[in-house]
Amino acid sequence: MRFFESSNIFNYSWEQVVQGFWRRYPNPNSNHVLSEDTVIREVQAGKLISKRLLSKTNNIPNWAKRFINTTYVYIVEESIVDAKNKILVTYTRNLGFTKVMSVTEKVIYKQSDENPMKTVATRYAWIDSQVRGFSKAICAFGYDRFKKNAHKMVGGFNFVLQNMYPNQQVIPTAHTNIKTANKLKDAAKNASELAKSRAAPIYASLHPNQS
Repeated sequence: MRFFESSNIFNYSWEQVVQGFWRRYPNPNSNHVLSEDTVIREVQAGKLISKRLLSKTNNIPNWAKRFINTTYVYIVEESIVDAKNKILVTYTRNLGFTKVMSVTEKVIYKQSDENPMKTVATRYAWIDSQVRGFSKAICAFGYDRFKKNAHKMVGGFNFVLQNMYPNQQVIPTAHTNIKTANKLKDAAKNASELAKSRAAPIYASLHPNQS
């Protein structure tokens, strides 16, 4: 197993970053993300809980084609928005080909202690493989690819934030109340509806027996 960790600072308030989180696709660095579909969204103990299904594609090297026969993979993304404490935690993991390579990611978005107008994102990832005799090489490959993709993800997210807030308009952060929580929930709902319309063909293929 390989472990990855990185930290990035976004020059936007926590509220801005959380609203941008639901709208980060599409962006110039996300051509590999094909669709998004919200499976669960509810409020529990004042926290917004979401589960989404994403479909992605990646080019695979020739050596990997003996283990994987498609470039498409489904990703489960779970998130917890704690507006009171200004923390967004996300968990993602791949659903297919987990024996060949499984990637589990956790990202924590928190308001910066040094500057409340900035947000710190700490990313952790665990890359594992159960292919006997090849697991070390596969994990090394997965680590290198994840590291490159993590850099692209940050760049793509910044692109979205720059378009959402071209004048760096900072949302007041002196108080976090129900109105703030509702704003985050509404942003997530709107992004969810847009993603669901784009993801309909993928969802239908997963549930062929449903009318």
